[in-house]
Order: sequence, then C-alpha cells, then structure tokens
Amino acid sequence: MNPTVLYVSGGNTQVISYSKQRYRIFGETIDIAVGNCLDRFARVLKLSNDPSPGYNIEQYAKKGKKFVELPYVVKGMDVSFSGLLSYIEEKAPTWLKNNDYTPEDLCFSLQETVFAMLVEITERTMSLCGSSEVLIVGGVGCNLRLQKMMEIMAKERGAKLFATDERFCIDNGAMIAYAGLLMYKMGYTTPLKDTGCTQRFRTDEVLVNWRD
Repeated sequence: MNPTVLYVSGGNTQVISYSKQRYRIFGETIDIAVGNCLDRFARVLKLSNDPSPGYNIEQYAKKGKKFVELPYVVKGMDVSFSGLLSYIEEKAPTWLKNNDYTPEDLCFSLQETVFAMLVEITERTMSLCGSSEVLIVGGVGCNLRLQKMMEIMAKERGAKLFATDERFCIDNGAMIAYAGLLMYKMGYTTPLKDTGCTQRFRTDEVLVNWRD
C-alpha cells in the first residue's frame, strides 16, 4: 500500500507520496494552511471554538443554500488560500449586512471552494504517481464533506479513499513518540543537549528508512 496522502491541518497543507525512503511533497500551500484559512474565517463570523472553529464551519455549511463564487487559486501542483481569505473577509460584512448571503451560505461557499482545490491537486498527484489509493490525514481530514468530495474523485478514477479515524487526525503526543520509537529502533539517537523543537521541519526532510 502506497497511497497519495493529503495532509491538511491548521499548520500544514501538503500532498505527499512515499518514494525512496522519503515522504515526497508533490504539492502544497504557498502561503497559509487550509485549516488556518477556515479558522480565521470562523473568527470573522464569530463562531464558537467549541469543539473547534473548523467543525462549526462544517455544520454551518450544511445549511448553506447559495453558492458565492470565490477566488480559486491552483498554481500547478500548489494552492493558495490567502487571497481567497482576504477577499471573503473584506466582502462578508457587506454581504451579511445587506442580507445578500447568510453565514451558512458563506461557510458553504468557502468550504466547497477550498476543498475543490485540494481535490484537484490530489488527483494530479495520483495521476503522476500512478496511485490507486488516497489517504486523508490531519485535523481538517475530519471534515465529512472533504471526505465525500475526495471519495467521488477516487471512485471516478477507480481508486479507493481511506479517511483516518478522527482520533488520529488531531495533534497528539503518541504520534510523535511512535515516530521517535521507530527512529530509535533504526539506530537514530540524539544527545539530550542537542535536542530541540523545529516547527518548520518539513515532511520531506525526514529519512524514513524503517519502511524498506
């Protein structure tokens, strides 16, 4: 099994596939992550953080009836969300004040637009890699609408979708600990005085020799 992986969270948006002991990044955001985009728009609408902004946008989107055309930015294998977010942040107050659209309409439109962009670059990666499987991981991967849109694309390609259980989609120390255990078993050790945290550590910088 070597699926194309869509990694979507508040801090990351990447399309990945494993090759030669690396998780290779085929496409990614060139500015902000999709989860950041959704979270920031939730603040514009003053949506609750309980249980999460993204979850509440998903619930609002289910009740949307009008689709608003928003900037759709796919550049090759990469996506951009900052311009789209700036546009809807600027327009939303007027649209809502004039009753042109409801908050539900805006959540629906934003969600459909950003997810369509993600499906497009995922499909391109699948085509490039000859993959017949797609796996969604990360906090935004909990979104059922994203899973459905990806499933439709996968079926059209004769491929299969795997959506990670939501228990494993959010940040948790067990993931980090397990990755560390695998590295330790392969002989990687770091003196305590040399250890640290690097938030910008890229997915493709890690040597994954425990897979082969």
